[in-house]
Amino acid sequence: MWTIRTFVAGCLLLTGTVVWGQNRNEFSLNQAVDYAMQHSTVVKNALLDIKIQQQSNREITAMAFPQLQTSLTMNDYLEIPTSLVPGEFTGGAPGTFFPIRFGTKYNVTGSMEMTQILFDGQIFVGLQARRAAMEFSNKQAEVTKEMIKVNVMKLYYQLLVGRKQMESLEANIDRFEKLLKDTREIFKNGFAEKLDVDKVSVQLNNLQTEKTKVASLLDAGNAALKFLMNMPQDDQLVLTDSISESELTGISFTDSVSYSKVKEYSLLETGYQLSKYNVRRYQFSSYPTVALFASYNRNAQRSEFDFLKSGDWFPASLLGLRLQIPMFNGFARQSRIEKARLELVKTENSLEQMRRNIDNNEFQARLRIRSAVSTVEAQRKNMQLAEQVYFVTKLKYEQGLGSQQEIYNAQTELKVAQNNYYAALYDAVIAGVDYRKATGNL
Repeated sequence: MWTIRTFVAGCLLLTGTVVWGQNRNEFSLNQAVDYAMQHSTVVKNALLDIKIQQQSNREITAMAFPQLQTSLTMNDYLEIPTSLVPGEFTGGAPGTFFPIRFGTKYNVTGSMEMTQILFDGQIFVGLQARRAAMEFSNKQAEVTKEMIKVNVMKLYYQLLVGRKQMESLEANIDRFEKLLKDTREIFKNGFAEKLDVDKVSVQLNNLQTEKTKVASLLDAGNAALKFLMNMPQDDQLVLTDSISESELTGISFTDSVSYSKVKEYSLLETGYQLSKYNVRRYQFSSYPTVALFASYNRNAQRSEFDFLKSGDWFPASLLGLRLQIPMFNGFARQSRIEKARLELVKTENSLEQMRRNIDNNEFQARLRIRSAVSTVEAQRKNMQLAEQVYFVTKLKYEQGLGSQQEIYNAQTELKVAQNNYYAALYDAVIAGVDYRKATGNL
């Protein structure tokens, strides 16, 4: 039997007094979801991932622009390098050399270099993949938001059902308090035994003890919902919506599921496109790369460190074209290409499996909705009948025509019927949430 104790630690609004310094938040379901969207750390990080991807795209784009760098080099030769000059230069014998030192002690060179990639297959593919990468980050954020939304909705509905069960428990306590009062009067008039009064007192104490336990669970549940929403625990959270069978009227079934509307599937589709780009990137790594480069530098040589004074600076400049052709790298390129292709096949398999999962989730949720709606109707009638039985039994007891045991049985059956009704209502509402998520309509 489903009871309040099966709730996730998060089940109802906080029923405490207002403390100075607290913020009081009265939230409908939609407001609670909006709050979570704005404050959840998981959502914030997902949005940061989008910005991170934007910067990654800028980094890829930057590789297609000219790369410019400058440098300044200073050499202080503690010993000027020695060169060997052939002896015949000075009239010596062939095959002989004599040492001579060229240059100055101090040498400074300032240079500027520019490189422009004209063709690089991997950069080309990276530029093409930028849009898909941004789309992937955005869809990841959407999946994260949907996950938070689903969890908030389910916990919020749990809280509402918990509130209904608490109301039923309090109504049962009120009935037994009145029954205890009536039984005491009957006992005073000599039409009941002291044992009857004690039995009612025991039952009432049990109900009050159960209420205390449930209230503790509800407080813990309220804290769990605030944690999920990333709301400070010191703030007060009050739920303003209520749950009823009207929640079931908005559920409509679709003839077929559009897989692309399901956020997880759409994310995987984009991941599949990125995997295809990855294969192309490694394939292009076997293509030649072409780059234009240019440099300009000025060089000064001094015997004394007086570069700030007047003196000659000798210029040099060049313009070149570099062609690099990959030849052999130990078959590493082929291994990367094959690995990327295998990853692509895995993604294809995952897409097929996800389509089956979506179909199964939609089918299962549809069945649960129909079953739960039917159960709600039956349990509502059963609860109404149990209420009638209880009041008739109580009336008979007050008139001396029934036993106290009959009242206990009627009250127990009423409580079971109430719990079963709210459990069926909760199951139907949650099945509706699962169905809308499975069909991409949440």
